Amino acid sequence: MKPTTIILSLLSAALAGVAIVCVVFENEARTKLAEVQENNSTQVQAARVKAIALERKAVESEVKAAKAEKAAEVAGTKVTAAADAHKKTDDDFAAAKDAIAKNLTKIAELEKARSESAARVNELTAEVAKLRDGSEVRDANAKSKKSEADLEAASAALREANSKMAEIEKTFATLTEENNRLKARSREIGSGSTPDHRPL
Repeated sequence: MKPTTIILSLLSAALAGVAIVCVVFENEARTKLAEVQENNSTQVQAARVKAIALERKAVESEVKAAKAEKAAEVAGTKVTAAADAHKKTDDDFAAAKDAIAKNLTKIAELEKARSESAARVNELTAEVAKLRDGSEVRDANAKSKKSEADLEAASAALREANSKMAEIEKTFATLTEENNRLKARSREIGSGSTPDHRPL
């Protein structure tokens, strides 16, 4: 065989090997490319799924945020209402304390009045007991009889005094008349007229 033929044969074999290797490499590259594309497609799909999930989560977060904001507003309203209710409770408590103080004062007054009433009831009970006993009635009757006797004695003394007064007045009138007559007679004697021989 000629060396040229041998060289060409070797070169052909080498090229055939290279071609085979290239074909093998190409098939492997295509396979790997297909795998890579499939992986990329899977990853892209997974990324899309993740993106959709993230978008959903974002929407859910916005909804939750809106709900939380609304809940915060409601809570703020409740806090305000609770503060108002607390203030009203404080006012009611202060009013209740004032009412209790007034009631305590009233109770003290009622207790004092009750004590005074009890003392008065005791006094009246003692008086009723005395009235039932009759001692005061007997004393009153005795005093009344003594007063009547004193009044009768005073009336008798007054009648006697009136009688004596009448006699004194009569005597005084007689003496006054006699005195006047004597004065008139003295004037007649002094003037030299006829004497009055009337008996004294």
